[in-house]
Amino acid sequence: MNALSAVIITLNEEKNIGRCVQSLQGIADEIIVVDSFSNDATESICKSLGVKFVKHNWEGYVKQKQFANALASNDMIFSIDADEAVSPELAQSIQKIKELNADKKVFSMNRLMNYCGKWIRHGGWYPEYKIRIFDRRFVSWTGGQVHETLAIPADHETVRIDGDLYHYSYYSEAEFRRQTEKFAHLSAEDAIAKGKKGTIFGACVHCFWRFVHDYVFKTGFLDGKTGFRISIINAKSVFLKRKLIAKH
Repeated sequence: MNALSAVIITLNEEKNIGRCVQSLQGIADEIIVVDSFSNDATESICKSLGVKFVKHNWEGYVKQKQFANALASNDMIFSIDADEAVSPELAQSIQKIKELNADKKVFSMNRLMNYCGKWIRHGGWYPEYKIRIFDRRFVSWTGGQVHETLAIPADHETVRIDGDLYHYSYYSEAEFRRQTEKFAHLSAEDAIAKGKKGTIFGACVHCFWRFVHDYVFKTGFLDGKTGFRISIINAKSVFLKRKLIAKH
């Protein structure tokens, strides 16, 4: 039986952390939360649920997750965000993984977004496979300020497992706008640091293409008015990122 450590990084996640931790109970052999000094009820909720709770200054997504992985007692890591939760079907799949030979394997699962109380199944948001279970001895986080990725050895196999990872992404459209603007700024900073250039015309083209891609080709229209609003906001975030690069 493979022992599994669930690892979560947090900052002011009182809305989500309880649901996340409870979905892991009975699956993970330990649950570790690395918190960037939350000033809400995150800490008290975690401690009431018996997790290993560690405070650590924010170092960026990559370093924070690597620090959290290093605290685990087990090499097999389940990296999960505070606003996510394991579905019953996914829980069964994870239990099966623990009984298998997981050498040179990483495990991906499908993430299903809940946006303002509605499950989103189109527009490029579903299916969305994420590799979340891996052996920390061979796999590590890498990347810039946003969009951290896993560095996986070439000889490792990616195995897709059944069940959805529920993602309670945004509770309001205003929250979604703020987050996309934040990521647009961070992505622009990464691109500028790499010497990338751009123009306002190029920003307009990329903005238009992102909307068409999400709303038409990825059938965002099937999610109705919500799909339209999501596609518009995503397109605007692309324009903001490209505009920031162009202005630098």
